[in-house]
Amino acid sequence: MFYRLFIITLAVIVFLQCSKHNPRVMMKTELGEITIELYPEYAPVTTANFLRYVNEHLYDGAAFYRSVHLHNQPRDSVKIEVIQGGLWREESDLEYPVIEHETTQMTGILHKDGVISMARLEPGTASSEFFICIGDQPELDFGGARNPDGQGFAAFGRIIKGMDVVRKIQQQPSDGQMLTPRIEIITVDLE
Repeated sequence: MFYRLFIITLAVIVFLQCSKHNPRVMMKTELGEITIELYPEYAPVTTANFLRYVNEHLYDGAAFYRSVHLHNQPRDSVKIEVIQGGLWREESDLEYPVIEHETTQMTGILHKDGVISMARLEPGTASSEFFICIGDQPELDFGGARNPDGQGFAAFGRIIKGMDVVRKIQQQPSDGQMLTPRIEIITVDLE
């Protein structure tokens, strides 16, 4: 009897763990597909914000427009490697209000290779623009030196398929850090 109860309990635990999936998003770009796993349990505000843009199809037709690599940051003492994308429209009427800043200290999601995070100026100013880390980028975490305020950036997911596409985007021609031409994001949909 005890053995049977143990097996049933174990089966329920395994089922609950397997059924608890993080949402996944498929981003189709003109250079290939990128699959992103999101972490709403750890970064609920940032994930909900990103999904709002996805669900409203506002990223469809957007672009990757910025490529940051070790050789195009001459004035930055702290070097990073990322690609940045989003709506890329100054004061776009498509943007939703800015969101609360969820630091890596709060979420535990560090800026490792393939992590997606929100771009911002000041804490609490993120809206539609995001970036993807190429290689580990600890200077983008809370306490990192890339941003003078030390608050870092709000990471909320990671690439689980398509890092070859991310690297291909980073290697495209650019004028300084601006990709020329921009790389179109054709569609972004929940899987």
